[in-house]
Amino acid sequence: MKNILIIDDDIYIGNALEEALTREGYGVIRAYSGTEALLLLSHTRPDLILLDLMLPGLSGEELLPCLKREENSQEIPVIVVSAKNDVPDKVKLLLDGAADYVTKPFDMKELLARIVVQLRSQPVSACISCLSFHELTLHTDTHLVTAGGEEVRLTRTEYAILKLLLRNPSQVITKSVLLERISEDTPDCTDNSLKMHVSNLRRKLRELTGKDYIEAVWGIGFKLRTS
Repeated sequence: MKNILIIDDDIYIGNALEEALTREGYGVIRAYSGTEALLLLSHTRPDLILLDLMLPGLSGEELLPCLKREENSQEIPVIVVSAKNDVPDKVKLLLDGAADYVTKPFDMKELLARIVVQLRSQPVSACISCLSFHELTLHTDTHLVTAGGEEVRLTRTEYAILKLLLRNPSQVITKSVLLERISEDTPDCTDNSLKMHVSNLRRKLRELTGKDYIEAVWGIGFKLRTS
């Protein structure tokens, strides 16, 4: 599954993008500011970035050079999605490293087609198969998971849960979304057994690292503990 990072503080546009991308089979990561995006990219690597320009704090224009300098962001195509339509602005951003520029309001089918084109021409990189978060590392090609440098023996369901959390490190994953997303990797997890699988996964990671990496958000779902 290809993962796309949406950097946009407009909740409605972000939700529309996430819905369309999920329907097309993409994994979606969300960031609502430039600072949050840089934090995400310090421990996860999406396959493509959709970047708005008018962001709180660090603007998209200021963020783009930072994205290209990030070690984990090398070769990740960035499509700017912005209401700014001045030709000089577009030219400068493309010269600064943007792979494409789409003006708001945009046609969703056209944007999806542009995403397909960028992903099709993306060089293959070994980093794509590795997800990491602090002491945790997960290799999607070999299914090897390590915590604190030691291998963790996980069930198929525990592996699927951890992979989804690592792909969305700053987000709360609701129970319904978690069950839907991991169903392609494991049919064994149900609403009744989810809490048990997460508890077992948390225990295995804690035994090797001494830390609780998975946090339950009461009544909503689960997320990685960032502190």
